[in-house]
Amino acid sequence: MSTESFADLGVSRAVISSLAEAGITEPFAIQRAVIGDAIAGRDVIAKSPTGSGKTLAFAIPLVERMAAEDPRPGALVLAPTRELATQIVDDVREIAHTRALRITAVYGGVGLVKQAKHAAASHVLVATPGRLEDLLARGAFRLDRIRMLVLDEADRMLDMGFRPAIDRIVAACPRARQTLFFSATLDGEAGRIAKRYAHDPAIHQHGPATRRANAEIEHRFVQVAHEHRVEALVRELGRDRDLTLVFVRTKHGADRLVKRLAAHGVKAVAMHGDKSQRQREQALARFEAGAVDTLVATDVAARGIDVDGISHVINFDPPADGETYVHRVGRTGRAGRTGVGITLLSPEQHHDVTKLADHLGLDHDLRGTSARRPTGHPSPHPGAANGRASRRRRPSRRRARTRG
Repeated sequence: MSTESFADLGVSRAVISSLAEAGITEPFAIQRAVIGDAIAGRDVIAKSPTGSGKTLAFAIPLVERMAAEDPRPGALVLAPTRELATQIVDDVREIAHTRALRITAVYGGVGLVKQAKHAAASHVLVATPGRLEDLLARGAFRLDRIRMLVLDEADRMLDMGFRPAIDRIVAACPRARQTLFFSATLDGEAGRIAKRYAHDPAIHQHGPATRRANAEIEHRFVQVAHEHRVEALVRELGRDRDLTLVFVRTKHGADRLVKRLAAHGVKAVAMHGDKSQRQREQALARFEAGAVDTLVATDVAARGIDVDGISHVINFDPPADGETYVHRVGRTGRAGRTGVGITLLSPEQHHDVTKLADHLGLDHDLRGTSARRPTGHPSPHPGAANGRASRRRRPSRRRARTRG
C-alpha cells in the first residue's frame, strides 16, 4: 500500500495545515492517483465512485494552481445538482482561503441578481449547468479566462440530460485550459466526451471495473405486504443505528411517509424537488447535525448528498434498476466504512427485486427476506445483535471533508 503523503504529491504546507485542521492527514487512493498529475498541469480523466474522496482530488490542485491576483472567474466546476454544488463549496472553502481565493456555488432556486454578483467576484465557480447558462445569458460574467475546468459526476449530468448545455459551456471556455473529468463510469457516452474534452490526459481508474454494490455494505431484503410497509419501516428504524436515509419514488410519497412516521412516534423530514432551496438546505442541515435522524427523499433530491454518519439506507420503494440501487445505497458504507442497505418489497415485487439483486451480484435469500454479508465483513453495528431498540443521538458535527 502506498505511503505517499500530501507533501509527496506536491501539496503546499499551507494547504496541508488546513487539511490537518479538518482531520485529514493522509490522502485516499484516488487523491494519490490524481493530485500529482493535476498539480503538474496535466489533463486528467478519472473513473471514481461517489464517496472515494474525489472532491479533494480535484480541489487541491485547483487551489494550488490558482492565485488571488488571477482574473475572475478562473476555475469552473460543473456538478449535476445544487446539493452537490453547495457541498463541494463547503468542503473546499477552507483550503481555498489559505490562498485568498473566493469560491461560490451557482445553482437554481435562489435570486439571480445576488448570486450573479457573488459569482462574478469569485475565483472559483461551482455550478449546475442550467443556472450557469442563465447567468451567462444575462452577461453576469464570461468564461473566456477559465484556466481550469472540472466536470464532477459527469455520468450523472449526462443521465440528467445536460449534454447540450455542457457542450455549450465547454465551448465557451478557452481551448488552452486544464480539464479534470470525474465519472463513476467511463463506458459509452461518458468515455467519449471525456476524450473529446481532455487533451493528452492522464487516465486513472479507481474502484471496481463494473458498477456493483459496495462490499462494505450489508444488503438486506424484507418482504412485507404493501399495507404493512410503514410498520416494517418503523421496526427497522427502532433498531440500533445512526442516521438513516429512506428512499421513496415520488414527492407526494415523501411527504405522506413523514406524516405516517410521525403517527408512529418517529420524527423525520422530507426532501424533494417541490421543496424550496431554503427548505431543502434546512432539512439537510437538521439531518446532518443529528437533530432529526431520518431523512425521507426522492432520488433526484438525494443526488449528491454526502453526510457523514449515515449507517442505514432503506428503500421504502424499491429502485427501478441496478444503477439506481447503487446510487441510493452508496450513501452509506463510504470511504471504507460499513453500512446497511435495506429494501422493502411486496410479494408482487419479488421477481423484479430478485433479478436486480442477481444483476448486482448480491448474495441474497429473498425466501427468507434477508441478505448475507460477503465472507470476512463484520456486522457494522454489534449492538444490533442483542435485540435492543436503541437509537443513538449525536451532537452537531462538521461534515467530513474527504468525501467525493
